[in-house]
Amino acid sequence: MNEAAGTPFANMSRRDVIKLGAAAAALAVLPFTSAAQPFQSTTGVKNMATLTTQDGAEIFYKDWGPRDAQPIMFHHGWPLSADDWDAQMLFFLSQGFRVIAHDRRGHGRSSQISSGHDMDHYAADAAAVVAHLDLHNVVHVGHSTGGGEVARYVAKYGQPDGRVAKAVLMSAVPPLMVKTDSNPEGTPLSVFDGFRKALAENRSQFYLDVASGPFYGFNRPDTKVVDGMVYNWWRQGMMGSALAQYLGIKAFSETDQTEDLKTITVPTLVMQGDDDQVVPYKDAALLQDKLLKNSTLKVYPGFPHGMLTTHAETINNDILAFIKG
Repeated sequence: MNEAAGTPFANMSRRDVIKLGAAAAALAVLPFTSAAQPFQSTTGVKNMATLTTQDGAEIFYKDWGPRDAQPIMFHHGWPLSADDWDAQMLFFLSQGFRVIAHDRRGHGRSSQISSGHDMDHYAADAAAVVAHLDLHNVVHVGHSTGGGEVARYVAKYGQPDGRVAKAVLMSAVPPLMVKTDSNPEGTPLSVFDGFRKALAENRSQFYLDVASGPFYGFNRPDTKVVDGMVYNWWRQGMMGSALAQYLGIKAFSETDQTEDLKTITVPTLVMQGDDDQVVPYKDAALLQDKLLKNSTLKVYPGFPHGMLTTHAETINNDILAFIKG
């Protein structure tokens, strides 16, 4: 049964929901009386936390929690944003950690720059966030494409200076998704060409179809579609640049990260569901575990690609145990 199928509003009528929304809107205009004062904005001054990379990409990031606490940095999947980690960020914040997540270039609230949509730039942007915030002893958690970003970042930037404590690869794309002569069990290139075609023709409908179908396993018999998850996935996808997301398909599917995995020495948790319809686990998690020098493998029966949302409680507790272990 899907752990996330129930919601606090499941038994409310449409009229009740509308009333609740109206009440919330009314409260929003009342004077803010808490001792914690709201951010004072001025016309022309941005309220978002951003940094600018050397090639001009403006990267949005969230940074919550005590500055002296151990940081956990989250790296989101395609075509989403840092918001995909809300359940994890709130949980680990409550456990006393400092939590950071950024929107990949061209995604979410980061700038829609036309270049650099490849794994090297993704990793360099992550390194820029780490340097900007002067993070040390960081646990890096990456989902799907974000897992590829973590692998490239840790292999290229994170280990020589000791900034990385541990890594988590969740439903991650390494070592290589696309089928080649050296990767005969991979996904045929025609599948990714189909992604590109669907995105170019009707991105909005494509994203609704992905979210309501294979991403969360909502296409499986007896699995109830959770509309909030679908719409939130669609919302995040539509916030980003169509160009960045189009080019990102090549980045996550055709980047061979075999050497990245071989290079990583920090303790790494490999997590994936065996009903992942987006990134087949036998060509991902099982191979990651073989290539990594210091890995722990957890395969979850029946969990979908988006298990960080559908099974957040299980995933959060397993990551917490790994960090504390």
